[in-house]
Amino acid sequence: MNLPNKLTVFRIILVPIMVIIPYLNIQGQFLGIPVSWLIIDAIFIIASITDKLDGSIARSRNMVTNFGKFLDPIADKILVLAAMVMLVEMNKLPAWIPIIVLFREFVVSGYRLIAVEQGGKVIAASIWGKIKTATQMVAIILAFIDKFGFGKFIFRVGNEAEQMVSSAGIYMNTPQFILNIAVTVLMSISVIAAIFSGWDYIKGGKDLLKDM
Repeated sequence: MNLPNKLTVFRIILVPIMVIIPYLNIQGQFLGIPVSWLIIDAIFIIASITDKLDGSIARSRNMVTNFGKFLDPIADKILVLAAMVMLVEMNKLPAWIPIIVLFREFVVSGYRLIAVEQGGKVIAASIWGKIKTATQMVAIILAFIDKFGFGKFIFRVGNEAEQMVSSAGIYMNTPQFILNIAVTVLMSISVIAAIFSGWDYIKGGKDLLKDM
């Protein structure tokens, strides 16, 4: 197994480690953020870095393999969806976001399988796919250190946000307000980009369904 594939496997191994952290009952906080959240975030960041490294190394050193082509996108999906499900469980993310992402991934994966069966036609990824990946990763990283849930300061949903708003006249200048806005905006952009990139795949692969 070459180095890029080892990094991909390492990324998959990091996922169950990340998932088990909340059950270890790790105590303590740093800057008001639970240490367990910070550990999860650090693991996700490391896994995200390996995602960039394995592809770059494989291309630069001519180490591209069929195993890597198969496993790398699966590892990415497992990492992102696992992180999103954890954020839903932490009440930091509404369930409809990972549902949309999962639906998009099923559609894209289905079209790719059909393309392979019909002679290996490649459906080119659009700019929406790159926007989706970039905003999704950054949004997830920030969400783990956001004390509040998706859109909480914007919509003032929940007692914690209401108390923060009412007790601090300068709440709009607080780091947590800015962080919550950033998470909400970036995650919303990633969902929109996921929908458009999925639609681009459907349009690009419509010829694949003509014989069905």
